[in-house]
Amino acid sequence: MSLFLFLAADLVAVCALTFGLYLHRHRRRDLVVSYLGVNVGVLAVAASLANSTAGLGLGLGLFGVLSIIRLRSTELAQHEVAYYFSALALGLIAGLASGPAWLTLSLMALVLLVMFVGDHPRMLPAHRHQTVVLDRAYADEDELRERLGELLGTGVQTVTVQELDLVNDRTRVEVRYAIRPGTAQTTRNQGTPTEGIPTPVPEAWAVPAREHVPAPAGIA
Repeated sequence: MSLFLFLAADLVAVCALTFGLYLHRHRRRDLVVSYLGVNVGVLAVAASLANSTAGLGLGLGLFGVLSIIRLRSTELAQHEVAYYFSALALGLIAGLASGPAWLTLSLMALVLLVMFVGDHPRMLPAHRHQTVVLDRAYADEDELRERLGELLGTGVQTVTVQELDLVNDRTRVEVRYAIRPGTAQTTRNQGTPTEGIPTPVPEAWAVPAREHVPAPAGIA
């Protein structure tokens, strides 16, 4: 009975993790299939090895092997890696559950709670991370920081130069910064054209109206 309880709890937990948290916040469908498949696969293998003497060692080994294969197959953002490990952890907790039911369910709820809080939009909302390509080679870090501050309109926290191309005069950097209150609104207002307001024409551009000169008599 406890096995079916843990199977049902895992399915509910992984659906809440995948559809309720990840898909709702990040909208990447291909990883939804990955999270569901990895969770159910690990759950099946862990449940079949739960009664064997080497069940725990094989479960942890499977966790490591799947992590290496998945992380080397494609580039993932850090929050996507966190969701991937959470899906693996839910499958292992439910499949290798050997203690009381309340402990297993509490651990699964803890994983969901941590992901809900850690990936919440209100968690450090002002912090940003971008990769910026500049059309000039900046060898001086202070000058680079100053230029990035002018472009982003805020103070730069960390700068990591990924590429300094002196031949093509280009710099590729990874920058982390925090948006100041009102910065985005100010920038948006400055960049918005004044629609519906006629633009005055300078006097130097004004074309005087032609005067009607009557044709001389006798000329058709």
